[in-house]
Amino acid sequence: MLARANDYDTLFGRFRWRIPARYNIGVDIVDRHAGDPDRLALVYDHGCGDPERYTFAHIAARSNRLANALRTLGVERGDRIGILLPQRPETAIAHVAAYKLGAIALPLFTLFGPDALEYRLADSGARVLITDHASLHKIAAVRDKLPALEQVISVDGPGDAGTLGYADLTERASDRFEAVATAADDPALIIYTSGTTGNPKGALHAHRVLLGHLPGVELPHDFFPQPGDLFWTPADWAWIGGLIDVLLPAWHHGVPVLAHRAAKFDPEEAFDLIARHHVRNAFLPPTALKLMRQVEAPRERFDLRMRSIGSGGETLGEGLLQWGRETFGLDINEFYGQTECNLVVANCASLMPVRPGAMGRAVPGHQVAVIDEAGNPVAAGSDGEIAVHHPDPVMFLGYWNNQAATQEKFTGDWLRTGDMGRMDADGYLWHLGRMDDVITSGGYRIGPAEVEDCLLKHPAVAMAAVIGSPDPVRTEVVKAFIVTAQGAPRPDDALAREIQAFVRDRLAAHEYPRAVEFVDELPLTTTGKVMRRVLRDRELARKG
Repeated sequence: MLARANDYDTLFGRFRWRIPARYNIGVDIVDRHAGDPDRLALVYDHGCGDPERYTFAHIAARSNRLANALRTLGVERGDRIGILLPQRPETAIAHVAAYKLGAIALPLFTLFGPDALEYRLADSGARVLITDHASLHKIAAVRDKLPALEQVISVDGPGDAGTLGYADLTERASDRFEAVATAADDPALIIYTSGTTGNPKGALHAHRVLLGHLPGVELPHDFFPQPGDLFWTPADWAWIGGLIDVLLPAWHHGVPVLAHRAAKFDPEEAFDLIARHHVRNAFLPPTALKLMRQVEAPRERFDLRMRSIGSGGETLGEGLLQWGRETFGLDINEFYGQTECNLVVANCASLMPVRPGAMGRAVPGHQVAVIDEAGNPVAAGSDGEIAVHHPDPVMFLGYWNNQAATQEKFTGDWLRTGDMGRMDADGYLWHLGRMDDVITSGGYRIGPAEVEDCLLKHPAVAMAAVIGSPDPVRTEVVKAFIVTAQGAPRPDDALAREIQAFVRDRLAAHEYPRAVEFVDELPLTTTGKVMRRVLRDRELARKG
């Protein structure tokens, strides 16, 4: 746990990792707190009457029952257990049971279609899947293509003849279980990348990954935890942002988490949840914040008592940061990482000045640099690829069954993120876009993030994405895809020219979007990131 310091350099310099040889996530996050029978772990707002409340003692007993039931079904150490559930108690219980068994949890997003599920289940070789009735039809469509999948368990009770009922299995199982004494480096879970390019790859993480995440949660959440904290995120627990940025670290610290299943993110509902449950801490992805910014007068309408908000995935920009100060009375602290090596850079406004557009500085315990193609750190102020030095406890073990891709991820002792960046002399890091998102125009290399940040400052722009559109003279020109804000003027050529001038005046002549296309929505990954690749593919198809 990070101890408060007067300045960043002192905090960074005195930090030391304490990773035990033996460590099990399930024991750490639940059993360690279960001795207090009243300690609250989970508030489940299911949207039908009063929310359900679970103590750590409840979660410990239920996870032990499930672990015993799975062992009876033949699940062994190292077996993969698919978890295809939304935010609900059984999702968390399934994770804890898998870790206690020494099995490998495989979180799966409920909005995946049959093909996406088939790929991940087949690639991982999952033996067991825990799901609900809402997803059974998708599994039924592909189950004959999954020879390794021996059992499907439904938390809503047995479905077809090939499905087992969760309650039937667990009610007759013992609530006592001796967890496997896993090593900190033993595998614990596989999280598949979002698949913005090519087939998704399974990032295999060890039990130590949770300990590696802790400084990157504690810093942007203003030295989390503090008395009275309650954590929530709209990010699904199937993704690293929901699972290891929120649920698992909160439980490590014995802090309760709010769970809520929503078919689609609703900004009004988000404000209502935060107010009704007195949420103190939240991870809100940039897309969620941009949608919440469109809600009228939230500070006057909702009782907001938040202490910290963290955000990551896309640069927020000064406009959104200022809105956060006005709405919540706090600084939204940005952080950075990726599925393979998460939460390695962060801001903490109470510790160091926030520089608009910067993601922050290296989180204590992590060595982050900007490197060239040969793997050498570049000079301050120079562009290059963001990289993290190996070894690092938050870093993945490798891609599941893909040694070649794992090797390609590294140059020497540096894990290459595939993100362009720039670090200043004080160690602040700016994200300039994905390596394949960089636009080459008239001899200039332009990162889309800076242009998108400027676009979002225009009052008529709700969301924006920028790509390079092929051009016979400039190689590429900057093209902006824009979703207009509520109440904005009708999208037409006049508004496009106004927006172009707005960017040209604030950035540079070579950076403004020479082409503007108004769209109803932007293609997003399931984690809320803009899929610029999809926009580029469409543009290439149009230009033939």
